[in-house]
Amino acid sequence: MFGYVVINKPELKFKEFDIYKGYYCGLCHTLKKRYGLRGQFTLTYDMTFLSMLLTALYEPEVFQEQHRCMAHPTKKHLMISSKYTDYVADMNVLLAHFKAIDDWKDDHNVLKLAFSKLLKWDNSDYKQKADDIAHLLDELNRCEHKNEQGIDVVSGIFGKIMAILFVPVNDCWSATLERMGFFLGKYIYILDAYKDLEKDIKKNSYNPFKSICNDEGFDDKIKQMLTMMIAECTKEFESLPILENANILRNILYAGVWTKYYE
Repeated sequence: MFGYVVINKPELKFKEFDIYKGYYCGLCHTLKKRYGLRGQFTLTYDMTFLSMLLTALYEPEVFQEQHRCMAHPTKKHLMISSKYTDYVADMNVLLAHFKAIDDWKDDHNVLKLAFSKLLKWDNSDYKQKADDIAHLLDELNRCEHKNEQGIDVVSGIFGKIMAILFVPVNDCWSATLERMGFFLGKYIYILDAYKDLEKDIKKNSYNPFKSICNDEGFDDKIKQMLTMMIAECTKEFESLPILENANILRNILYAGVWTKYYE
C-alpha cells in the first residue's frame, strides 16, 4: 500500500534531487544499522518523506556522510540523517512487522509470517504506538472481511495509523502533524484501492469501490476524493514553519503524489 508519496523528478533541481536521494539513502543506512538487511527490505519512499519532513520541522543536528552500499558498491553516495531518521526507521519496521502479521492472518502466507519473525520488532519506547497500530490494523482487517463498502470508514482507519506515525512527540505541532498524516493516509488508501480495482474484481478480492465502479462519473468522483484529501494535507503542511527543503517537500505533496495516479 506504500510507494505513492514520491517526488516528481522532472520538476526538481539537480541539487534538490541529490538532497532527496541523500535522505532516502540515509534512511536505508539507518535501517541497516538498527535492523540489519531485513530492515532495509522495509524501506519506502513514503517514510523518506516523513524523515525529511520531521527533520525540516524540528531542525535537529543533521549528519551528512558518504558511504558505499550493496546497491552502489563502486561509488560512495551521500547519506543524510538526523535523530528523526532513527524514529522513522523504527516506525517503518514497526508497520512492516504488523503488516506482515496481518498478511499472514489474511492469506496464511508462510513467507509473511517468517518475515514478521525475522524483523523482531521490540521497542518498549513505542509500546503505546505499537498497541494503537495493532488495534487499528485489526479493525481494518475486520472491516475488509465483512466487505465494508464505506470508503470513508476504511480509509479513515488507515489515516489514523498514518496519523500515529507522523507524531514523534507530543508538542505544539502534534495536532497539525496528526491531521497531515491522517489525510495523507486516506489519500494513500483511496489511491491504492482505485489502482487495484480491476485486479481485485478479477480475483474476487476485497475492494471498497466494487459496488460503485460502474456508476456514471465514477472516475471523476475518485479524483475529487483524492483532491480533497491532499488539499487538507497540504493545508496542514503550509501551517508548519518549514524552510529547509520546503521546495522538495512541496514537490512531493503538490506533484509527486499524483504521479502514480496519472500512470
